[in-house]
Amino acid sequence: MLKYVIKRLVLMFFTFLIIVAMTFILVRILPREMPVDKVQAASIAARWEALGYNKPVLEQFWIYIRNIVTQWDFGTSWYIAPRKSAVEVLTSRFLPTLMVNFYSMIISVPIGIAFGVYAAIRKNKWDDNLISTLVMVFISVPSYVYAFLVQYFLYFKLGILPLTMYSLADAGGSYFTWKMFTSMIPAIIALSFGSIAGYTRFVRAELTESLTSEYMLLARTKGLTRAQATARHALKNAMVPVLPSILSEFIGLLSGSMIIEQIFSIPGVGQLYIRSLNLFDYDVFMMDCVFYTFVGLLAGIVLDLSYGFIDPRIRMGEK
Repeated sequence: MLKYVIKRLVLMFFTFLIIVAMTFILVRILPREMPVDKVQAASIAARWEALGYNKPVLEQFWIYIRNIVTQWDFGTSWYIAPRKSAVEVLTSRFLPTLMVNFYSMIISVPIGIAFGVYAAIRKNKWDDNLISTLVMVFISVPSYVYAFLVQYFLYFKLGILPLTMYSLADAGGSYFTWKMFTSMIPAIIALSFGSIAGYTRFVRAELTESLTSEYMLLARTKGLTRAQATARHALKNAMVPVLPSILSEFIGLLSGSMIIEQIFSIPGVGQLYIRSLNLFDYDVFMMDCVFYTFVGLLAGIVLDLSYGFIDPRIRMGEK
């Protein structure tokens, strides 16, 4: 297990380095635009000269990596938040992203698991067929379609919720007010549809397989009722592949949702990614890319390793 962990971490490092290098090179060949203000343009030009932006791309990449390792310097924002470090700009967007995605997760996980368990127990019945059909529909529809539907019904038709997320000034200066929470509800609902459908399908597939296993027949012959055998044996084994996916999604909360955040005006990490590209704020865009890459790779490793901790019979890396 230890050898497997070390091997995965080494592979993660090289994968991370390759992705960052490719992104850096692609970003550097994009056009660079100067602001109209001459003082700001001069400051940016001096900063670019110090960072070696006029040198060959590979030398620029070496300077970029050296600054990260020695000074923890990922660059500076000149358009989104002038003169602020890219790290500071990114970390300031974590809270709204975390809140919206966390609320969505605590809603979608229990509902998805409940529907999945019910569908597996009622396999091939009319209600199972109905749930399975709805799951396929909800998985197939993109998240932005749910976003527009939620806005249409809850804002335009019923008028019970705001169109977009409130700003801090409108919500009383804090993300933890009731007014701010109500403005997050449309985004939370739009994010939950796909997650609920995904968990329902996953749990139903795993539990259906467990219910038809030989150990379930043995449990029934020992005198356990169907409900007891399902709760004590089938459900426990079915959760082995489900729980790591929940853990992986929990880690991925930080990455947010670019489309949903853009539609509902959520000032989070996902919206920052799009804004940095549109405004040619390349250092912030690179910081976002580095962050997304790291979170994605870390979630994959945690997903693989969690199997062994949840079920001791599973040991990753064994022949």
